[in-house]
Amino acid sequence: MLSNKSIFISGGTGSLGKALTQYIFEKYPDIKRLVIYSRDEQKQYEMAQDYPSEKYPQIRFFIGDVRDYDRLKTALKGIDYVIHAAAMKHVPIAEYNPMECVKTNILGAENVINACLETDVKRVVALSTDKAAAPVNLYGATKLASDKLFVAANNIKGSNPIVFSVVRYGNVMGSNGSVIPFFLKKRHSGVLPITDPTMTRFNITLLGGVEMIMYALEHAWGGEIFVPKIPSYKIMDIAEAIGPACEKPVVGIRPGEKIHEEMITSSDSFYTYDLGKYYAILPTTIRWKLDDFITHFNAKKVPFGFSYNSGENSDWVSVDELRKLIQEHVDSSFIL
Repeated sequence: MLSNKSIFISGGTGSLGKALTQYIFEKYPDIKRLVIYSRDEQKQYEMAQDYPSEKYPQIRFFIGDVRDYDRLKTALKGIDYVIHAAAMKHVPIAEYNPMECVKTNILGAENVINACLETDVKRVVALSTDKAAAPVNLYGATKLASDKLFVAANNIKGSNPIVFSVVRYGNVMGSNGSVIPFFLKKRHSGVLPITDPTMTRFNITLLGGVEMIMYALEHAWGGEIFVPKIPSYKIMDIAEAIGPACEKPVVGIRPGEKIHEEMITSSDSFYTYDLGKYYAILPTTIRWKLDDFITHFNAKKVPFGFSYNSGENSDWVSVDELRKLIQEHVDSSFIL
């Protein structure tokens, strides 16, 4: 799929961007070019040490911000596929700096869309979050707006054959700023602060997130929001898996935080189809034939009122399974 193609990853120095880069070079060593686009020069410098130009002549590191349309348009010249992973994602920081979050997550998304339409990009996959479904915090609201922009971009492309789609998933295991690395650092203090003992979250590995992006990049028809079928975990089980001997005081939820996350709301059920490994929330305005889509993917309509909630999930990760996953995907030195 990516052979002799040029790929652009915004936010490419983040956890997922690094995992994507590793996956792409392993699976598609004959890619034409891979552009890593981000605004953090230190992270770019560090990542460049892992991908020296002598061994990886296809890789390019571009300093740039998705807020900067002109820089984006320059970086996208000659690009075939775009993976938009750049975002301001820390919930409390977004609550305290709302317009900065809006500028990056909404205006930045619009810049990516317009720059792709003005160049020769063929396919775009934008990353979403479970917090975009029925959002209660600003981060979730901006990502919902971003999702809507990417879905609607298929309506304004005219005769341009470009395809825009979205992938939405839960907490990526071990990603920067997530609870597992936080608990791993805190366990040496003997205290793991618990926001709420009933809290649950969806869980997906970095590899699972990468594979889903690749699926959307290859299979999207335009306008879908793809949602994976993934397990949930309880916050108390994560704490038990990482620090069984630690104290676990309840400190209360942070601003804008949910007890349970949701990836598909009951209102989405009218447009949601089961594709097997994934769900797809289809756009309200479809530019292709629904019957053809259903036949191609063997898609099944979900029941009316269906919702996908981390607290009501039928698939759960146990304490022992969490320990194994942490050692395998986050910290190989973690003691089981």
